[in-house]
Amino acid sequence: MTRIVIGGQMGKDELRQLLEKLTAGKDVEISVKSDLDAAMAVKDNKADFYIGACETGAGGALAMATALLGSSKTLTVASPSKVLSEADIKEGIDNGKIAFGFTINTKDTILPILAKYLTK
Repeated sequence: MTRIVIGGQMGKDELRQLLEKLTAGKDVEISVKSDLDAAMAVKDNKADFYIGACETGAGGALAMATALLGSSKTLTVASPSKVLSEADIKEGIDNGKIAFGFTINTKDTILPILAKYLTK
């Protein structure tokens, strides 16, 4: 089972609903927590991946995950000035990234890519 926790600062319930639709029929557990509790869940191996959204894709979305997991485990997949390609996101996952931040307005682009590669 893949365990995904949603933290960050914006749209948590909206992200959960969309992610549940995208992963329907797969062995996935999705939960919503505060950014601190979500990052701790990943750190303590109670969740496999962290997803968060905010206005910048890095600050409120990933600050706690970066502090607790280290920058080598986090990836901003969308910021106001750049949205990573699917290939770049896959490469990040393949290279051990487990926490992902993005701007809330890119959720419809980013979540299908994350769902595809996090729930193989």
